[in-house]
Amino acid sequence: MADVAHGPSIGPSVAEILASHASGTGCPTKTAARVADAIAARGDDGTWLSTVPREQLLGAAEEIEKRPGARTLPLYGVPFGVKDSIDVEGVATTLACPDYAYIATATAPVVQRLLDAGALYVGKTNLDQFATGLNGARTPYTIPRSVYGSDLISGGSSSGSALAVALGQVPFAVATDTAGSGRVPAALNGVVGFKPSRGLISTVGLVPACKSLDCISLMAGSIDDVDRVFDVVVGRDDRDAWSRDRGVGYRGAPIRVGLPPPEDLEFFGDAVMRDAHMSFRAQVSRTCTVVDVPLEPFLAAGSLLYQGPWVAERLVEFGDFLAAQPDSIHPVVRSILQGGRKYTAVETFAALQQLADLKASVARLWQSMDVLVLPTIGTTFTVDEVLEAPIDCNTMLGHYTHFGNLLDLLGVAIPLGTTPDGRPYSAMLLGAAQTDDTVLQLAAKLLDEPRAPSYSTSIDPVAAEEHV
Repeated sequence: MADVAHGPSIGPSVAEILASHASGTGCPTKTAARVADAIAARGDDGTWLSTVPREQLLGAAEEIEKRPGARTLPLYGVPFGVKDSIDVEGVATTLACPDYAYIATATAPVVQRLLDAGALYVGKTNLDQFATGLNGARTPYTIPRSVYGSDLISGGSSSGSALAVALGQVPFAVATDTAGSGRVPAALNGVVGFKPSRGLISTVGLVPACKSLDCISLMAGSIDDVDRVFDVVVGRDDRDAWSRDRGVGYRGAPIRVGLPPPEDLEFFGDAVMRDAHMSFRAQVSRTCTVVDVPLEPFLAAGSLLYQGPWVAERLVEFGDFLAAQPDSIHPVVRSILQGGRKYTAVETFAALQQLADLKASVARLWQSMDVLVLPTIGTTFTVDEVLEAPIDCNTMLGHYTHFGNLLDLLGVAIPLGTTPDGRPYSAMLLGAAQTDDTVLQLAAKLLDEPRAPSYSTSIDPVAAEEHV
């Protein structure tokens, strides 16, 4: 690699920031100043597309301090970033396409919940244009690079959100995940990427990529930070057609972990990454109840995403802009959007029927397991490699993530360290819809984080009593 790999420099956690503010050793304005200084010191590295000017950021922090009962707010003065496909009132939403940009007239509910909880909005983070891509290089702005070395891709499309956390500038950031956009950049930057069950976080105020699949996700440095933020942003929103309730909490029973046969795993010739993952699997086998699970139905579903009619769904939002201003769109993104025009209604229904069959097959697998453990990515790429072969590299990056939302799964990408050659490797934990708490519980265990079981109000009290 061109530069010596160094990895993430995670800053103060949400809990540490709150403790500092509560004790008086710190305060929101001091935290705001630290964040502004850290961002300024980096310059234009492709992490942020816009930030609140320093004096305005300090002023916003002061306003939080003046709120009645401010110190009791769950995110009192905690700074955060927002992917630039999500609206913040009065701020440009660009989707990394200057000619598409508009000034938002309302704030997305996910952001408003954070603001109401006392969190401090810092700015908008970079992304693959129109949230189309998993590599971070499809942007007209500065191409962001992984914290593990300047020639390694950052991953996308939520590239800036992952970097803002990995660089220690903010403890968490709001991202999205339609096909892996919140998990792949987390894996490439050594942070936690949490894609909850679709519909648990409102997507109102998000410019859709594929509206039937889109999901708000979270980037953070730990499961505890994910838990704290998720508790704030989760909630039914009847304006969101896909909105639904959170589901039951983890009940304390042993978690059954599904592992596919090693020969079903694909690392694209990357023996070093394969060895790292197999070592991790051995650890899981020693500490968890393991069941064998076929991977084929998951991968078959994933192949439908970009090799099937779902790519045409992107034209619902961007079709008119593509027709009117094609030259304003990144060439690779433009070619993907144009590819959606070839699908017929017959092909769409055939794909929907195929997906229904695959969902039924996968649903049967959840009867014997609670969490499926896979690599988040099978290999890594440099920026030059992605620019040379953008579609092929992207397909490989999404090998384990493309099927997630099609099959209505949730996923958590967890950092596991570095390979002997200094690259990051990550595991992905997948669960059936609305089993978020169980998956997060296993994630915390594998990361050796203490976490008390959480019980939502929708738990059957009799069933819960059995595990007391």
